[in-house]
Amino acid sequence: MANSRIEPSQRLRRAVLANDALLVQRIVKSHPDLIHNPDHSITGLSNSSLHLAASLGHLQVCKVLVAHDHELPTPALNEKHQTALMLAASAGHTEVVHFLAESDPSSILRHDIRGRDAIMEASVGGHDTVIQILLTYVPEGAETAVRRADLDGNTALHFASSNGHLLVLRTLLAAGADAEKRNVWSWSAVAYSATVQAEVYLKNLVFDVEQRRRVKSDVEEGRKGGAVRMVQQEDGTAG
Repeated sequence: MANSRIEPSQRLRRAVLANDALLVQRIVKSHPDLIHNPDHSITGLSNSSLHLAASLGHLQVCKVLVAHDHELPTPALNEKHQTALMLAASAGHTEVVHFLAESDPSSILRHDIRGRDAIMEASVGGHDTVIQILLTYVPEGAETAVRRADLDGNTALHFASSNGHLLVLRTLLAAGADAEKRNVWSWSAVAYSATVQAEVYLKNLVFDVEQRRRVKSDVEEGRKGGAVRMVQQEDGTAG
């Protein structure tokens, strides 16, 4: 009897909070107009059901909501223009990130009102596994993704450096991040190093990456040269 007096929208939000996927499914089936159910409270930021579930890492609830077309025709956005994927990436919820990124890879590069995307959010929190998942599914390729910048010119590498996330620094540089990229204040990622250790580590990583690229380039050039010499020999004009 008590539940019958609770508004369906409130019951749905409670079900999402409780990670009760079966109850969420029953409510959205009975009230399909409540699929988004934005939270209009002062601190709610108009977060939808999926925003809430993703931020809490409730995978099964996320699956129910996506199955009922929560993200169609486009991903839901809160007042900060954040997607559910951004919130999951920021919190480091690996399974939810994997599910949402696989369901809609195009959402990985969506940005909020600050120009930040899910990869940047994960970099702030130091969630290396999340970043690797996002870079696996990102449509335009990992290198293009890690070189994107927010409205202040900060890249994922800036965020990882300023928070001292060493594993993330390695992952981003391996993916092709530009260590020389400067933000609107002309600061590079190295300049934002949280500690001396992080600064030294990042500088060494940059040096190693440049060395490997140089060796790879030399090898490729050598192969091209070898192919030219081989053609000349077969043609009988050389040697």
